[in-house]
Amino acid sequence: MAALKIYFDAEAKTLTVWFDNPENEFIAEETGQEVILIKDKDGKVIGFERLHYEMASIDDLTIEAVAI
Repeated sequence: MAALKIYFDAEAKTLTVWFDNPENEFIAEETGQEVILIKDKDGKVIGFERLHYEMASIDDLTIEAVAI
């Protein structure tokens, strides 16, 4: 199982979440809701990017893992 990767870019104001290896990115599809879906060559969503995402600092980001 791939590790979940979360990147926050304060300058670009983006939050990117990867469910798979970022090197597998083949195409990115904008949803029109300031969210970009990142897909592999088979069309499977392997991540997403949230545009215009702002936080005062990286210390404001908390991660909660919940198994359902």
